[in-house]
Amino acid sequence: MIDVLVEASSPDLYAAIADLLRDPSRFRVTEAAPGAEKGEDQPQPDVVLIALDARAETDLDSFAPGAGSPNLRTWNALGVPALLLVEHPARWTSEALPPGVRGVLPRNLTPAEIAAAIEAVAAGLFVFHPAEMDSLPLLRPREPEIAPELAEPLTPREIEVLQLLSAGLGNKEIAARLEISEHTAKFHVASIMGKLGAASRTEAVTLGIRHGLVLI
Repeated sequence: MIDVLVEASSPDLYAAIADLLRDPSRFRVTEAAPGAEKGEDQPQPDVVLIALDARAETDLDSFAPGAGSPNLRTWNALGVPALLLVEHPARWTSEALPPGVRGVLPRNLTPAEIAAAIEAVAAGLFVFHPAEMDSLPLLRPREPEIAPELAEPLTPREIEVLQLLSAGLGNKEIAARLEISEHTAKFHVASIMGKLGAASRTEAVTLGIRHGLVLI
C-alpha cells in the first residue's frame, strides 16, 4: 500500500483528487506530519500529490498547503517525492523542475492513469505526459555540432594517417602500413594535430570525426 499526502489549491479540488484514490488495497490518503516515526498513527507519506488550479500553478512557492501540512521544500528534504497535477504541464516541463518534483501531469487524467503515476513515482521513477516530452530540457533534440572550417585542409596522405590513428595505430605501425619511414609518419601526425588544433592524438581523432575526415 502507498501512503499519499494530497495537497490541493482548493477544497473542491482536494475532494475530487482524494476521491480518485479510494482504492484501499493500493492507496491510503494520509495527513502525515514531517518526521513521523515508523509505527506512529501518522506515518510519513510515500508520495506527495499536489493538485493546482490555473491560478495557483503560476507560482508553486505562493501555494499555501493545508493546515498542518509542510511545504514542498520540507518534503524534499525528507526525501519524499512529489507529483504535480496541473492544467498546463508545459509551464513546468519547459524549465528545471522544482526540487523534489518527480512528475508533472495534466489534471484531466483518468483515475487509472493517476494511480499508475503515483505508483511509478513511489518506485523512484519520473513521470511525464507523452504530449509534454518534447518540452523537457534534457530530452530536447540538440542542434548538430558543426565544426568550423580548417584554416589549412589536410592532404590526402594526412587523411590516410588520421584514419589509421583512429584505429589506434602508433607511428611505427602507420609507417609500416603506408610503407613510409617512421620519421615521416611522425611528421604527418604532428602536421595533422597542428591543422586540427589538437593537443593529443585522441583529440585529433575526435576533431577529425567532427570535420567528417574520419569515417566511423
